[in-house]
Amino acid sequence: MAMIFDSHAHYHDNRFDSDRDAVLRAMPENGVGYILNCGTELASSRLSISLAEQYPLIYAAVGFHPEDLEGVTEQDAEACFALLSHEKAVAVGEIGLDYYWDASPRDVQKAWFIRQIRLAKSLDMPVVVHDRDAHEDTLTILKEERPKGVLHAFSGSVEMAKEILKLGMYIGLGGVVTFKNARKTVEVAEMIPLDRLLLETDAPYMSPVPYRGQRNDSAKIAFVAEKIAEIRSMSADEVIEVTTGNAKRLFGIA
Repeated sequence: MAMIFDSHAHYHDNRFDSDRDAVLRAMPENGVGYILNCGTELASSRLSISLAEQYPLIYAAVGFHPEDLEGVTEQDAEACFALLSHEKAVAVGEIGLDYYWDASPRDVQKAWFIRQIRLAKSLDMPVVVHDRDAHEDTLTILKEERPKGVLHAFSGSVEMAKEILKLGMYIGLGGVVTFKNARKTVEVAEMIPLDRLLLETDAPYMSPVPYRGQRNDSAKIAFVAEKIAEIRSMSADEVIEVTTGNAKRLFGIA
């Protein structure tokens, strides 16, 4: 059986401070072989690299999240982007647009999103994209810039998913697919070509049923795989095998 690839997690988060090492060291026995830890600004990007150095199963994404742009200096940007030269840095992320919190002006969010996409393209690296309540602008920018990468925690419609797939990008699905009210996400899980699907947690957030509301971790992806397998009338092992292969291909991991 293939090992699980969690394509989006935040193990630098302080909710793991009390037991981070124990949680991560237990992952292989829980069927997890690969984790992409995503930074959201300079400090967490540095921590992502540090975790990748400490744990063989962790790889790092480096970048500025739209909620974390306030006060970012050009010096911060240069220091963060320099981390992309590390051998275990495999993506630019988590980047994108967030119109739910609107923590920064939307024109600022868009400018940073475009800048980081262009950086990723110049380095031939994929992007890890955050899109919350910003579907139209996210899609417009992705169509104009055409990066390779994944739209994580996909929350759009089947129609939007089809547009993302036309760009050659991947779609990340996590705990939401197990929620009772997740009609759109279930529809996307049903229609997406299996070779364009990634599994993720967004740990410590977005735990699947039956752990909804509790701290999430990569071992709980098994419940996501089981739900997608049920939706698609296949086995969870098949879902894990294909999605792990997809993530390894996207992030260039042998």
